[in-house]
Amino acid sequence: MATAAPAPAPTPGAPGKKALPDLLPARMLNEFVYCPRLFFYEWVEGVFRGNTDTAEGAAVHSRVDTEPGALPPPSKLDEAGIRARSIELSSDRLGLIAKMDLVESIPGEEPADPARIRPVDYKRGRPMEQDGLPAAWPADRVQVAVQALVLRDNGYACDEAVIYYAATKQRVRVPVDAALESETLAALAAARQLAATGEIPPPLDDSPKCPRCSLVGICLPDETNALRDRELTVFAPERTRQLPLFPAAPAEPQPVRQLVSSRDELRPLYLNSQGLRIGKSGAVVTAKDKDTTVQEVRLGELSQINLLGNVQISTQAVQSFCSAEIPICYFSQGGWFYGITHGLSSRNVMLRRRQFRAADNEALALDLARTLIAGKIRNQRTLLLRNHLEPPADALARLKYFAESALAAESQESLLGIEGSAARVYFQNFAGMLKQTGDLEDAPAGSAPSLAFDFTTRNRRPPRDPINALLSFAYSLLVKDLTVVCQALGFDAYWGFYHQPRFSRPALALDLMEPFRPLIADSVVLNAVNTRMLTPADFVQSAGAAALTPKGRKAFYRAYELRMDTLVTHPELDYRVSYRRMLEIQARFLARYLEGEIRAYPVFVTR
Repeated sequence: MATAAPAPAPTPGAPGKKALPDLLPARMLNEFVYCPRLFFYEWVEGVFRGNTDTAEGAAVHSRVDTEPGALPPPSKLDEAGIRARSIELSSDRLGLIAKMDLVESIPGEEPADPARIRPVDYKRGRPMEQDGLPAAWPADRVQVAVQALVLRDNGYACDEAVIYYAATKQRVRVPVDAALESETLAALAAARQLAATGEIPPPLDDSPKCPRCSLVGICLPDETNALRDRELTVFAPERTRQLPLFPAAPAEPQPVRQLVSSRDELRPLYLNSQGLRIGKSGAVVTAKDKDTTVQEVRLGELSQINLLGNVQISTQAVQSFCSAEIPICYFSQGGWFYGITHGLSSRNVMLRRRQFRAADNEALALDLARTLIAGKIRNQRTLLLRNHLEPPADALARLKYFAESALAAESQESLLGIEGSAARVYFQNFAGMLKQTGDLEDAPAGSAPSLAFDFTTRNRRPPRDPINALLSFAYSLLVKDLTVVCQALGFDAYWGFYHQPRFSRPALALDLMEPFRPLIADSVVLNAVNTRMLTPADFVQSAGAAALTPKGRKAFYRAYELRMDTLVTHPELDYRVSYRRMLEIQARFLARYLEGEIRAYPVFVTR
């Protein structure tokens, strides 16, 4: 098979200095010592995602996270002792800020001894064991050391700290001596250097820390390492200068731990009944038709809101959705995707800069475009093999040829021609995958008598038959979901590599959509028609354009979401996730590619 030589991984430009806040929180230094990559995501990119561990930690801190407390001045510490909760102090000298769960005084051994205090930090877990005794974890030691140093810079005498581990109800004392101070200041300097460069650290390798990390689905440590390891067998590494006399058999790839959940617990909400008003009451989203409540959904159960046509939404609801990072997607009544309202959820400007630079690199943009289009053509061929009553051998051979030609295309223009030729072959045989054809005998009044499920050619703007109407609607929903994913990750959804920038067109979302068109959108159409989820009564025709009725749109939403919830095996990772989760994984792989962590973008091709 003819393949093009792999393009080198993108080389990020000199990122320069990042404008980060002057004061680094003590908790962020804890994250840096625990995992520099976790620190990078949370501090530099401003990414956070909760899980059961973070929820339990919040519950442990609920007792001490009260109203901000106050400490008496160092000169007025009384002998009776103090216990002040939720104390926040900073050190301009060190550029640190610390919120202390509890500050308590230490009684002196002699009445004349000066008053001393110590911070007490609450942790949800259990201490480590050292020589059979409980000891503080390294990241926890650094965090309380920061608290002690901040207290010192504010004039208090502090030479020790305490960590309370809630799981075992044990207090572990941590002496803040010169060695710990030196260790803490070295970690502080390294963290600031990392934040200034903007270069993401490599993921941990098969670490026991990863399974319980709340950001594991964003970091994808095992997936990134697996792709890098397997690339060594695909691309000849530079250090290999001579072939061995007796080459060893290739090692079997190690299985990848599935650290991400197969499905997203949150669900999108579609509202297309004209005249609805969307509001919010507490943590509940309400949809009302005049004064009648027709639907109520808890805010914490939603991943996105989709409004079609004349659906009104209150300012309070918009503010709540933005605060909760729930995008609001707008469509015309017929399903044309207009745009998105979302909060300021991503600070990842470095990724966008790499995206723009890579898009301006013609060789790199062409290499990525070739990969995406070849993957799309291969998936079209697979769909024909799976669903056509009698897959034409000639069409399958031509699609295979076009997929190989796409990988060797020498320009964007020639790639566009190859894609168009493959699309003609594919859609010429699309009707063979339809099981329900013929005239729509039970079409509603007002529809044209020639309206039928028969498909002859692809047409749009407007679609002139039911199948084309479904295809256009499915593509609109899919590009909406990928636009949401791109913006959530920090990409600019309107600057692509294959699709050229154009007003109001999410070019990057369209790029990422190419391999998924046949697997998601086309499959939804085939399933909805072949299983009679949509009937002839679900279509109307006006002025030569076919469209779904409101009832038909609801049925199609269900078919689309069923497909997005279907589990599928990733060919590179060999574990199963839903298509909705797969969209996010593939977009994150693109970020890894642009950041130089992997050498080639692993396009998703189903087996």
